[in-house]
Amino acid sequence: MADNIVTLVGNVTRDPELRFTPSGQAVASFGLAVNRRWQNRQNNEWEEQTSFFDVKCWAQMAENVSESLGRGSRVVVSGRLEQRSWETEQGDKRSKVEVVADEVAPSLRWATVAITKNERREGGGQSGGGQGGGGNRPAANEASAGYSEEEEPF
Repeated sequence: MADNIVTLVGNVTRDPELRFTPSGQAVASFGLAVNRRWQNRQNNEWEEQTSFFDVKCWAQMAENVSESLGRGSRVVVSGRLEQRSWETEQGDKRSKVEVVADEVAPSLRWATVAITKNERREGGGQSGGGQGGGGNRPAANEASAGYSEEEEPF
């Protein structure tokens, strides 16, 4: 079985935006900038390249991310790549690759954090319940409960 796992370390480029699907599932999205820096061996000068990613979080993690992170926060994101396609109102076909997060954590390389553990949720609620931690977020490479590919969360 081939796994689709990616781990990124970078800076949040826009505050997380928390929304809810029509079925009540929480989903948060934010941008992530990942910088790569290297020394050019020919001229001994430092060069830099920045890659930008859209990150999507589900259920309780979405709510936690929206409460905890802001633009400029340095985070570690682990998840899977997912390609999404759609057609615009003008009939143009579009697609994008997003990171669907399994874990999001603050980077402690240049900062400290205070951890506040949430109470375990049992039952309904805005995020659709769950068993604490990741809630009822879909497992890697599975469709999320209560969310169809045709349903846009935004």
